[in-house]
Amino acid sequence: MKVEVRLFATFRNERFKKKSFEISSGITTPKEILADLGIKESSVAILLVNGIHSKINMPLKDGDIISLFPPVGGG
Repeated sequence: MKVEVRLFATFRNERFKKKSFEISSGITTPKEILADLGIKESSVAILLVNGIHSKINMPLKDGDIISLFPPVGGG
């Protein structure tokens, strides 16, 4: 199964911005992708799958696009 992961803001620090992953059958949810990338669940403010707000345990399908955003602030 192939999915695309897009990282935003501080998640890009020392990581890729956009990457296609060929994932094994053992990784089937965004939660498992986060673990593989070393990103804590509590660090994710917004999780989108194919542009739609999603849950961390949502089953993924071939071709899905996962977008991850940390909390951001401004002033």
